[in-house]
Amino acid sequence: MKVFYAAELVGKAGVYALKKAMHVLKSSYPFDFLIACADGATGGNGLGRSHAAYIHKLGANVITLGECCFYKKDLAENMEKIPYVLRPENISGLAPGIGVKVFNAGNEKIAVAVILGQNGFNRLHANNPFTALPPILERLKKQTLYIIVDFHAQATAEKKTLFYSADGNCSAVIGSHTKVQTADETILPGGTAVITDAGRTGSIQSVGGSEINSRIKEYITGIPDWTREAWDQPELQGVYLDIDRDGKALSIERVRIPVPPPEEGN
Repeated sequence: MKVFYAAELVGKAGVYALKKAMHVLKSSYPFDFLIACADGATGGNGLGRSHAAYIHKLGANVITLGECCFYKKDLAENMEKIPYVLRPENISGLAPGIGVKVFNAGNEKIAVAVILGQNGFNRLHANNPFTALPPILERLKKQTLYIIVDFHAQATAEKKTLFYSADGNCSAVIGSHTKVQTADETILPGGTAVITDAGRTGSIQSVGGSEINSRIKEYITGIPDWTREAWDQPELQGVYLDIDRDGKALSIERVRIPVPPPEEGN
């Protein structure tokens, strides 16, 4: 099973980069299943319903979200009707949507789970990921050996610790949220592929996908400004996984695919 994970799409530039890179992705990294993290695809924070539908139409089999999962009302109110969008599983059971699902990938089945970290998030509070994840994995292993976990977390230590906690019980745990691709991809002794952060899809000459000067001004003035998207040097980032029939990872590869900027007026 070959799986591609597209790192967090940030703003319209992120959606554009995924679209423009798709032909290179299919030819150079042929995949059986495509996961796209889109926690910042609409305006740099959250995901709108129309963007969710468009990303799915582009080829994403599943879209994962993090702490911004309910920021866009049109998606939050309709999440129950959109089976390809997953929000974190370890939040209140009263929240709309689901965080774990088994999908068809050709003649095989593959499971995807989204788990939220506890450090650094002040608007969406998660239950302990270290106690929430094991029963999820045990349940999923009865349905498929191909299991991918998106761990949306801020602290490197929390991510690293969860990686070792999950080793041998899933195919991969992919870190997301910080939007900076790390160079620590590896396969742990138990056969689980991990990376602290898969990076971001969108503008690379930016601050996490946001326009540089607006972020500098925010730090100087203390006035939040998250609405200005950047377009300089668009790029698709992510990881490419090859998983054996026993559910163990054979390889994990960091990927960066630069795309041409849009023409003026488009």
